[in-house]
Amino acid sequence: MHPGPHFAFGDHAEHGLVASFASALPAHVAHWYLERQQFEPIPDEPGLFRLSEPERDGPRRIRQAVHDLRRLHFAVQADIRLDPARSKAPPRPVPPNGLLERRSRLAQAAGRTTQRRATPPTTSLPAARLVPPKPAYAPTVHLMTAGGGRSR
Repeated sequence: MHPGPHFAFGDHAEHGLVASFASALPAHVAHWYLERQQFEPIPDEPGLFRLSEPERDGPRRIRQAVHDLRRLHFAVQADIRLDPARSKAPPRPVPPNGLLERRSRLAQAAGRTTQRRATPPTTSLPAARLVPPKPAYAPTVHLMTAGGGRSR
């Protein structure tokens, strides 16, 4: 393609985070790529696009757009803070979702399991059942035969 930049990204005093494209690039192609990167055309300024919802992590989204367009072999020019090659992205805020707390509770519960007990139980063993003493005499068992049955 042409040696000059195909896309340019930067800050605009009135429109915020914007993008434009070079005249060497067909307008419909540039429009297609910028819309895929969440840019919308500015009505009274042809060739200028603004980032939709810039308050929703706008600089990071522009850095991602610059990165994506460069991977497609476009020449891209961007302000220093919007260029992923020349600036370090600030850490993204991580919304709390409770996962870390849940993992901590599970780890604590796993440490309290009774399956791998290293110390003996604190309760005493159950009392042994007493066996009656053996009698000093041998008991006599009288077996009675039933008289009403059939004989063999």
